Amino acid sequence: MKYPENLKYTKDHEWVRMEGGKAQVGITFYAQDQLGDVVFLELPEVGTEVEAGVMFATVESVKAVSDVYAPVSGKIVEVNEALNDSPELVNEDPYNNGWMCVIELSGPSEFDNLMDSNAYQKLVEKGGE
Repeated sequence: MKYPENLKYTKDHEWVRMEGGKAQVGITFYAQDQLGDVVFLELPEVGTEVEAGVMFATVESVKAVSDVYAPVSGKIVEVNEALNDSPELVNEDPYNNGWMCVIELSGPSEFDNLMDSNAYQKLVEKGGE
């Protein structure tokens, strides 16, 4: 399955894995598939405050440059430095090695408002919009 059940999803095609009060974030299989080969990422700096629904990173592919939106509000506490040298990890393994950052949540209830894998699958089947 392309959309693991243990994750939550946004309408903007980000995924979230909760671990304690922290959210590991990346883009979904659908998003990376639509983008094509990822060649560069501009990730936020550790310590940056982000707000749910607001752009916090960009992904550059051979096709386009796309914004990545924070699925939850909080503070960036970790970024995946491996993506600086190997941006293709987003294509090869979007849910594991291709994660982008970890956000320490300021409003844990935001996580509950995200889609489960079934709802996200239905969104993708409708064309992703």
